[in-house]
Amino acid sequence: MKTRIAELRKEKKISQEELALAVGVTRQTITSIEVEKYVASLPLAYKIARYFDLSIEDVFDFSEIDD
Repeated sequence: MKTRIAELRKEKKISQEELALAVGVTRQTITSIEVEKYVASLPLAYKIARYFDLSIEDVFDFSEIDD
């Protein structure tokens, strides 16, 4: 699943490690989400979106999910 996490981190000038600490996961988890090897759980997606003060849909691209 595509995300805007890397773009949003760069705008805020924060590292993967800083985001990981803020949302309670490892840096490797953030890396895996950014490179689309891991799909964030709903609670984690919510935490990430709230960190950036955005909705989940503003951070994660659901357009490729089949109906």
